[in-house]
Amino acid sequence: MWIFVLFDLPVDTPEARHCYTDFRRFLLDDGFLMLQYSVYARHAASEENALVHAGRVRANLPPDGEVRILTITERQFERMQVFHGEIRAATEAPPEQISFF
Repeated sequence: MWIFVLFDLPVDTPEARHCYTDFRRFLLDDGFLMLQYSVYARHAASEENALVHAGRVRANLPPDGEVRILTITERQFERMQVFHGEIRAATEAPPEQISFF
C-alpha cells in the first residue's frame, strides 16, 4: 500500500515559509519521498500502517493551507504512468518488500 500526501501551503510570509519547511521536513523524516513539488509518497506495509502514518501527518498539519492524503494499493501504484520531457530520467524503483521467514 502507498500513502500520498498532496499539499498547497502558503509561503507569502516568513512565518508561513517556516511552517512549510517544518511540514516538508516532517514528511522526509517520516520516510516520505518527494515525487513532485508538494507531492510526497511513502510505502506502507499494510492498511493499518498507512493509517498510522496518516495520523502522524494529521498531527503535524500546518496552521494554514490544504493537505490531502490518498492511499492506493501496490497494484495501482505499479500502473502509474510517468512521462518526461526531452531530458530523460530513470523512474525510481519501488522499495523492496519485507520478507519474514
